[in-house]
Amino acid sequence: MKSDFKLDYKKEYKDLYMPKKTPSIIEVPKMNFIMVKGKGNPNTSIEYKNAMEILYGLSFTIKMSKMSKDPLDKIDGYFEYVVPPLEGFWWVEDEYFDGLNITNKDDLCWYSMIRQPEFVTKEVFGRAKEKFKKKNNDVDFSNTFFKEIEEGLCVQIMHMGSYDDEGVSIEKMNSFIEKEGYKNDFSKERLHHEIYLSDPRRVKNIDNLKTVIRHPIKK
Repeated sequence: MKSDFKLDYKKEYKDLYMPKKTPSIIEVPKMNFIMVKGKGNPNTSIEYKNAMEILYGLSFTIKMSKMSKDPLDKIDGYFEYVVPPLEGFWWVEDEYFDGLNITNKDDLCWYSMIRQPEFVTKEVFGRAKEKFKKKNNDVDFSNTFFKEIEEGLCVQIMHMGSYDDEGVSIEKMNSFIEKEGYKNDFSKERLHHEIYLSDPRRVKNIDNLKTVIRHPIKK
């Protein structure tokens, strides 16, 4: 392996991050995440804005730990990598949410999250919080946590375009799984999942926005 190699999860694991524009079934393995729990419209919620600052702040604190001279910041098994994309689990209180028919985005509940490399542990996460807190005294970590997640059997699709138009892709997923002999398997632990491959602030044409939509299924 070249010394300047950086693991880019999007490129290395295309089955997880680069599905086709038609539905496909996938078995999703265990992965580590830093997560923030919240509620509200992601377009207007201060809580969501704060979650973004925490997620990227902690993720880059861990990534840049290699630059620290403090022995406590040295991480066993550290390797060079590209910070993975932002992701989100979505639901509505007391019921699952499949991405369809939401009338009030203020009712949305969410886990915003960023995948972490395999060498990140709860201890590494704790150290990153300590360092980030020193530079951001007012940060609230009460809804921030580290978790290993194994989604298991899912259907997914690459959605192109506005988030508000995701229903078209979701309907394709629903038709596909029914045809293949599966059904949705939503629960408190298995939720509507989105992976944001595009930054909407930088995409000039909204039709070029790329979002992976993933739903839990069962036979």
